[in-house]
Amino acid sequence: MFNVELYKGTKEDNYTLLLKQLTALIEDETNKIANLSNASALLNQFLDEINWVGFYLTEGESLVLGPFQGLPACVRIPFGKGVCGTAASEKRTLRVKDVHDFPGHIACDAASQSEIVVPMIIEGQVIGVLDIDSPIKDRFDETDQRMLEQFVSELVKYL
Repeated sequence: MFNVELYKGTKEDNYTLLLKQLTALIEDETNKIANLSNASALLNQFLDEINWVGFYLTEGESLVLGPFQGLPACVRIPFGKGVCGTAASEKRTLRVKDVHDFPGHIACDAASQSEIVVPMIIEGQVIGVLDIDSPIKDRFDETDQRMLEQFVSELVKYL
């Protein structure tokens, strides 16, 4: 499930390398948009079998489209709506095996079949979410969730 040209270790080893690459990319930069842009590009390069990866940023009681890689996307998602809005309002990661089974799923791309959304939280406040979609069902497992949560934890240190 990884770009085999760059990542040749175990899934865990590959994610560890990804975390080091993230830190190297963003540790000396203070601009939030620049760091989110590089983070989405890095994930897009790292993950295979995905069709969209990016960030939605909190604005009032909704999420607004931020830096991403993929086809054009929904611009504004209210808290509590769809996978992204639900993850934001519940302040927890949602891993959805089949988006068509998720009540109220917002279909920005008809090709998406599964999704993982990780909230970005600073001092108890959701500042946005990382959203990753896949064109295959059940793309994301427990390792993906744990390591993407670590990715977000590292990223928010620089936002």
